[in-house]
Amino acid sequence: MASQEVVLLDATCSMFSMRARLALAEKGIAYEKKEQNLADKGPELLQMNPIHKKVPVLVHNGKPICESLIIVQYIDEVWKDQGSPLLPSDPYDRAQARFWADFVDKKVADAASGVWTKKGEELETAKKDFIAVLKQLQEVLGEKPYFGGDNFGYVDLALIPFYSWFHAYETCGNFKTEEHCPKFIEWAKRCMQRETVAKSLADPKEVHELVLILRKRFGLE
Repeated sequence: MASQEVVLLDATCSMFSMRARLALAEKGIAYEKKEQNLADKGPELLQMNPIHKKVPVLVHNGKPICESLIIVQYIDEVWKDQGSPLLPSDPYDRAQARFWADFVDKKVADAASGVWTKKGEELETAKKDFIAVLKQLQEVLGEKPYFGGDNFGYVDLALIPFYSWFHAYETCGNFKTEEHCPKFIEWAKRCMQRETVAKSLADPKEVHELVLILRKRFGLE
């Protein structure tokens, strides 16, 4: 069994940090959470992630692992005998899971950020892009309870943290995701019934408060 000297350099409202917290929760790993001030980054974060200077950073036995999806894969490999596997065992299924998690990072993250960082016509375009990306994912989900099938897995873990931001997205954009993507919201609510998910995600109201602060800072309010 791997040593339990585990520290997570974290930011509560970061959906990428939520992935790391969720992976640790799914594996039942005890760890020390160190909240980071991203507006004034401290020496530990800069030392442990000197390239990107971002959270999350998993520090295992003093060695840092950066980037959320890499952290999730590391946790799944190191603690493979604890909890359920996060990635599929079949090589093809594993490749597909990695593809769609990468899609989340490249498409969902960009589309979602546009909803709360734009206004006017740019906001309307961002909303359309966001809904279009979610519809693609909804189609991939199909009638399955989770993206990997019957069990909560890697793609679900990569995507569900964004759900804690949906209240902020919808408030800023004045729309309801459920009207456009009802099955996607059903999936999200199903995920939220898991104790590991519910305790790992940030409070949507806290996220919204952060977004309001950032919008004022960016001159959008």
